Amino acid sequence: MNVFDIVILSIIALAIILDFYRFVKGPMASDRVMAADTMSVTTAAALVYIGYLMQRFIYLDVALIYAVLGFIGVIVIARYLEGGV
Repeated sequence: MNVFDIVILSIIALAIILDFYRFVKGPMASDRVMAADTMSVTTAAALVYIGYLMQRFIYLDVALIYAVLGFIGVIVIARYLEGGV
């Protein structure tokens, strides 16, 4: 691992930490939903980058499934908050 990889992983970790802070502290439910969605996308990006670093491309499949499930979860929660069935 070189310095560039450490910087990229640090930026991704910082983004996840800031997203988690917004998830916990968000004043409204919609802020929490958006923070959860952003955390999901950022974690998927981290999985892709880790898969690239380790030359294990199974992480790409895991990241894709994680992103799809995160998107479906956000849609379900948004629909619930909207009051729809």
